[in-house]
Amino acid sequence: MQFGQRTLLEHALELARAATGDAWIVGSAERFASFGPLVEDIYPGRGPLAGIQAALAGSRTELNLILAVDMPFLQLDFLHYLIARAGASPAQVVVPRADGGFQPLCAVYRKDLAEVARRSLEAGKNKIDPLFTEVQTLIIEPPELERNGFAEDMFRNLNTEQDWQEAKQKLASR
Repeated sequence: MQFGQRTLLEHALELARAATGDAWIVGSAERFASFGPLVEDIYPGRGPLAGIQAALAGSRTELNLILAVDMPFLQLDFLHYLIARAGASPAQVVVPRADGGFQPLCAVYRKDLAEVARRSLEAGKNKIDPLFTEVQTLIIEPPELERNGFAEDMFRNLNTEQDWQEAKQKLASR
């Protein structure tokens, strides 16, 4: 989907590359291979946990920033902050909490979480949030976000037509 001068996917890839120097897509090779390096889901159709598991299983790095494509208001400064917090912590997951919930598709995961995710998926459990109680997790709470100048609305994602229209309006007013 076109958002401003580029697609949401192009924006997310650009942001990830700026934050980490590299970016991979998790998805279907048929649909996304032309956009950049790709890892296909090992457990297709099983939701975000399956995508996170595939990314981690295919990763060559200890720390892995996972981003959703539909979060166009994420700030590069925040991603640098998130990565720094992960690097300074032994936690397997560093995840922000905003708007009353975790933001697992804007988080940093250690590669070894791939095995924990695999076991969960093999057991038919597709939700990521319950895993946060099973592994060492560092939660970046709203007061920490605020203290560091980050607004919770940067995690706003585009799930509905109304979200899409509001986001386009916000972009136009910038």
